[in-house]
Amino acid sequence: MRKSHLNTVSGESLCEINIHNEWFKDQYGRYLILRGANLSSKIPSHLIHNPFCQEQLYTQEGISYVNHPIPLEEADEHFSRLKYWGFMFLRFSVPWEAIAHGEPGNYDEKYLEYLLAIVTKAKNYGINIFIDFHQDVWSRFSGGSGSPRWTLEKVGFEIKNFEETGASVFNTNSTKIGHLLWATNAYKLATATMFTLFFGGNVFAPHKQIEGCNIQDYLQFHYIESIKQVVNRLKGMKNIVGYDVINEPLAGYIGCDDLSKPLGFFQLGATPTPFQSMMLGEGFTQEIDVWDKKLLRVKKTGTKHLNLKKKRAWIDQKNCIWRDSDVWDIDRNGHPKLLQPFYFKYHKGKKVDFEEDFYKPFLIKTTQAIHSISPNSFVFIENVVGSPPPKISNEEANNVVFTGHWYDGFVLATKKFSSFIGFDMFAMKWVIAFPSWIRRIFALQVYKLKQYAKDHLGSVPTVISEFGIPFDLRDKKAYKTGEFSTQNKALHRSFTAIDDNLASATVWNYTCHNNNLWGDHWNNEDLSIFSRDQQDDTNPNYSGARAKEALIRPYCMKSAGVPLFMNFNLKKGYFEFIYQDDPQITSPTEIFLPDLHFGQGFTVELSDGQFLMNPKTQILRYQPQNKNTVHYIRITKSNYF
Repeated sequence: MRKSHLNTVSGESLCEINIHNEWFKDQYGRYLILRGANLSSKIPSHLIHNPFCQEQLYTQEGISYVNHPIPLEEADEHFSRLKYWGFMFLRFSVPWEAIAHGEPGNYDEKYLEYLLAIVTKAKNYGINIFIDFHQDVWSRFSGGSGSPRWTLEKVGFEIKNFEETGASVFNTNSTKIGHLLWATNAYKLATATMFTLFFGGNVFAPHKQIEGCNIQDYLQFHYIESIKQVVNRLKGMKNIVGYDVINEPLAGYIGCDDLSKPLGFFQLGATPTPFQSMMLGEGFTQEIDVWDKKLLRVKKTGTKHLNLKKKRAWIDQKNCIWRDSDVWDIDRNGHPKLLQPFYFKYHKGKKVDFEEDFYKPFLIKTTQAIHSISPNSFVFIENVVGSPPPKISNEEANNVVFTGHWYDGFVLATKKFSSFIGFDMFAMKWVIAFPSWIRRIFALQVYKLKQYAKDHLGSVPTVISEFGIPFDLRDKKAYKTGEFSTQNKALHRSFTAIDDNLASATVWNYTCHNNNLWGDHWNNEDLSIFSRDQQDDTNPNYSGARAKEALIRPYCMKSAGVPLFMNFNLKKGYFEFIYQDDPQITSPTEIFLPDLHFGQGFTVELSDGQFLMNPKTQILRYQPQNKNTVHYIRITKSNYF
């Protein structure tokens, strides 16, 4: 047993990140476990003081994402805080709308200048970034975030009628929607149509054109051109690791088994079938099933008539695209009739495969566009939630990283926590078990995501780019009492699943303008690990951190050999790390050891060798004595009894 001693060593510089099979490595060959957060703001600057103002939703004037997600004048504050928390690897959200909110081909130069300035600031703190071209259910004009308004209008949609026609649900001052209701937009007319056209317009709407191009080609061209604007502006920035091509892609109607039946597994609120959505969009009143959360399941609670005013979701003189494509029509008596219930399931007699037939070509094309400007950039590829990514060889796309999302489904869906209840996202069922068994199930879910990378992308690294918890658990009780013990338990359980897989990960999310009233300023979500309303003067290093004991935790940043095991026991106050020595690596293993847990002193148990602690950087360096062996490190806080 050795007691720590306070030596001073040099500060940290930017870590070089390379790909080596399923691992990231630095310039010295050390295995990297990258940890950080998502920097996110899903709304433009003019909505910051009233994010759900319906009048401002429809205006095109004054749109700007400059200073979102982090105001440039606050950058030093936030980057120094994130660095102190050990978050040196950030996923930076860039919505398509931020780049090209005006007209197709017109780009916001001020925003691109801001991006370069904020990335430069991060570089000064030794922080690496990968850019996330972020969207949720297509656009904030369809109840989510991401794509510009003109994408919907070019297709022929009348956005102002979306709410009445059930084409999307919105969170506005007058219609505060329930938790996660926004996600049902994935299966409604606006979002499902846009994704179908974006990925499969050439197949499913071959005669529909915009400015002489098929809708698919038009949308993908302008999307990729917007990406290229960002890559061009940031090329040469050494702290830009790469680009996440698209956040949480959706298949739309592609692969739908039967248009007369509900689409998708997530039913909440008024849930029209795809055919009902199409009829609603053409002005037909429909009686729709309504679903609600009941204990650990959703249950049909009744029906509701939608579109009593007989509005149309399409601009005057424009028919529903799917009616024009002979999916359905109106008979001579004026009644809608579904003509091709399996239209999106088959093409030329063959069952379609969204990932292989539609998503894969888009990924390859976008990867090539990025590499044409920045050949060494990593391209982060996501899967459709619940499905593996398409199979892509190194010849088709290189420098690829798989990035999956994983959440504690019980906590996310119910905003409650129980040590004995979890959710299996792959089996799609609730799990009631002892905490140790739930830990194993959660670890297996994260492991399965890592296996996707191995099986489908050729053994490439994985980053769990989203995980986290809502902090407004138990009706925001912690905001009144200042007691975040429940949030600590929930967040620690999620982090433990990441640790058990030795995974690189970025927690969702860090929203610098989060507050207790508006949360993350988007669709009633409140997952930010930081909030202005939790700031106090007790310790400026942790001021604003939520559930800081679970959030700010030790982990091995750089391992001088293959990592084998990592565990942080929050309750008992110790950290363990085991790795297989690589004799070719002479640089030390580095462990982030936060002052929050270990600042009052600690003891270190080593299998061999010696260590050196830098209290300024909160990094413990371990140098083994023996080679070609397994090394064990255990660090215990001194004030634990």
